[in-house]
Amino acid sequence: MLIREIEKFLRRYDMPVTKFGRLAAHDPRFVLDLRMGRIPRENTRKKVEHFMNKYAETEAGKECAQ
Repeated sequence: MLIREIEKFLRRYDMPVTKFGRLAAHDPRFVLDLRMGRIPRENTRKKVEHFMNKYAETEAGKECAQ
């Protein structure tokens, strides 16, 4: 489920839920709504997964540079 992957992402990168929602879905309530049962559309799911993958790649690159 998408919400489980998002929750793992939030813990790993210590990111507030509203910041994630703004960056990934342009909706600060996105994660809060998912927690309440919202089911995202396929395009939104893909956009959010893409955001998480790109963010993880960027963070991995930062760790390697240090």
